[in-house]
Amino acid sequence: MKKFVALLGILLLGGSMVFASGSQQGSGTGGGAPLIGIAMPETHVERWQKDGADLKAFAEAKGYRAVVTYGDADQSKQNQQIQDMLTKGAKLLIIGNINEGVISVVADAAREKVPVIAYDRLILGSGDYEYYITFDNFKVGVLQGKALEKALNLASATKDKPKIITLFAGSPTDNNSKMFFDGAMSVLKPYVEKGVLQIVGPAPLSSADTANFTRITTENWRADIAKARMENLLNNDAKNVVLDGILAPNDTLARAIIEACSSDAKYAGGKLPVVTGQDGELASIKYIKDGKQYMTVFKDTRMLAKAAIELADAILKGQTPNIPGARLDTTTYNTGKKAVKSYLLEPVEVTKENYKKIMIDSGYYKASDIE
Repeated sequence: MKKFVALLGILLLGGSMVFASGSQQGSGTGGGAPLIGIAMPETHVERWQKDGADLKAFAEAKGYRAVVTYGDADQSKQNQQIQDMLTKGAKLLIIGNINEGVISVVADAAREKVPVIAYDRLILGSGDYEYYITFDNFKVGVLQGKALEKALNLASATKDKPKIITLFAGSPTDNNSKMFFDGAMSVLKPYVEKGVLQIVGPAPLSSADTANFTRITTENWRADIAKARMENLLNNDAKNVVLDGILAPNDTLARAIIEACSSDAKYAGGKLPVVTGQDGELASIKYIKDGKQYMTVFKDTRMLAKAAIELADAILKGQTPNIPGARLDTTTYNTGKKAVKSYLLEPVEVTKENYKKIMIDSGYYKASDIE
């Protein structure tokens, strides 16, 4: 009987140890694969859903566990999601933040020695992280500016017959909005100064003109706000002119702007302004094919997600990161506290002439999705 009791005790002890181990693994604190926490900002912009799914898939392919959350453009909600990741024992965080309110949880991560990778959006006001991965966002803007330059033939424009455009920018809380805009204006500003390109509405020539730049920004990249502002322009500042072009920072806003223009008699019959974009969203590729939107800037987020997980893998293994297809910039991207190590991938212009090659032949979309 004593032997039986002893044996039973051993079995119960062993069972409790197995249960404890399993419980820890499930919460990310056990001896299983390290947990990577992935916090995306929202879902109303198509690309963030793809980013989240790709990041998770690439992390799991590397042998990590991963959890993805979406903050619904609410920084308080995203902070709670990130805190939950830390509670579950995340060993590294990949954060596409909403605004600077994220810095409190980035500080929490630093205190727990959990590395943070800022994903596609620089986390301003924080000195508690080392890594940022994105595309060359200034070049994104340059491509948008060059598209307007080419489509409007600005090189041949004159003061007597100037080209007329209006300007839109992204969310005021997203540092990329400034990068995109300044890249575009590096191309367009000389034509404005020559008097051959006129701007209707607020006319900042750089994001440093804070008062006017704020007037062209679009809170949380919301399409409804962009559409309402375009309608207001058409009924006021642009009422008695025909716009030749519109600098739109991304595809979601571009389509909203085009929708507003399509309701104006001046642009009936498909005579729409040249409208730029970004992200290669499916709906905008269809617009480009149909001649409604002039171009987009494609940032293959599959490559960005893969590069982010390569970076995460190197950090967790204590290795020096070597990210194929990305260049390291250690000086340009400053949070206001310090310059962070920034890995930059190359964006690509997409137009009616090359969308099949860039978007379909690459496997990003199927021909049946677009045709």
